[in-house]
Amino acid sequence: MKINTHAEWHPLKEVVVGTATGAQVPTIRDESLHAVCYGDISDSDFAGIKTGPFPGKIIDEANEDLNKFADDLAALGIKVHRLAEMDYTRIYETADWAVDGQYGYCPRDSVLTVGNEAIATPMVLRHRQNEARMFDGLFDMVEAPLPRLLDSMYDRSELGKPTLMNHEPAFDAANCLKIGSDILYLVSNTGNHAGADWLQEHLGPGYRVHRVEDVYVFIHVDSTFTVLRPGLVLLCPTRVNENNLPGLFKGWDRIYAVEPDPMQIAEGWGGASKWIAMNLLSIGPDLVAIEDNQVNLMRQLEKYGIDSMPVRLRHTRTLGGGPHCVTLDLVREGVLEDYSC
Repeated sequence: MKINTHAEWHPLKEVVVGTATGAQVPTIRDESLHAVCYGDISDSDFAGIKTGPFPGKIIDEANEDLNKFADDLAALGIKVHRLAEMDYTRIYETADWAVDGQYGYCPRDSVLTVGNEAIATPMVLRHRQNEARMFDGLFDMVEAPLPRLLDSMYDRSELGKPTLMNHEPAFDAANCLKIGSDILYLVSNTGNHAGADWLQEHLGPGYRVHRVEDVYVFIHVDSTFTVLRPGLVLLCPTRVNENNLPGLFKGWDRIYAVEPDPMQIAEGWGGASKWIAMNLLSIGPDLVAIEDNQVNLMRQLEKYGIDSMPVRLRHTRTLGGGPHCVTLDLVREGVLEDYSC
């Protein structure tokens, strides 16, 4: 199949929806897991985190919700692909380390689809470095150079700053948002400057990679910024302000998201912050898929002419993925344009 996706809001035509089957918290508690996923907790607290497979009830309910989401997208005429089941307890090893895996719940994280190609990104967590294999057979991929991810790549000495060092290019696909010829790139625990350099060089002069710093250091971009359509962006009010707003959005209309409506979270299983509530999948410039509890956010978006398709994802916070995270857009109806103001 041919990839074609240039902007987050172009009409969606073809998509991958993830699976919760086999999902686990990696059992090998190495430096990468601590620095990337638990960079704000002490060594003693990290030693006590729950690891291993998520409870069966969570897996079953999450899969039920993902199946319904896939059916709802298909009912809109969107072609939906599902992932094959994988064994995430299987050990993956390099010459420097050996780890088990995590999950296929968030296909957004490991492959960046941009323009007419899919890039298997140089993921920062050792446990997910080989995760792009779950797409084998769906489409051809360009593979970024694999980083060695030695212990020296991680530094937790100053919490509140990215724990990921700049020794080699490393970033997750979910650190990026597509805005035509502009790519928003979050510098955080899951993306470094060397990764931005590699991406800019790889994409070439037809693209501009915009680094966002000092906004949010933990994990991915799509619970902090959601690009809704040209000139309109949804922002996390506790992370983004007029002083640290990326220059790309200076001339845009800005919506500061309302306080999220409550979502359940399984005690002791870590999980995403409440701002996963603004993790939206644009189906088109006037329609978004949104976690179904977020009634106040739906009303807020309605004022800007954006309708909402509620999506039941009971374990959004526990598993760490909203409608944007649990999908990967493959084909959108649109061409490459320059949307900068």
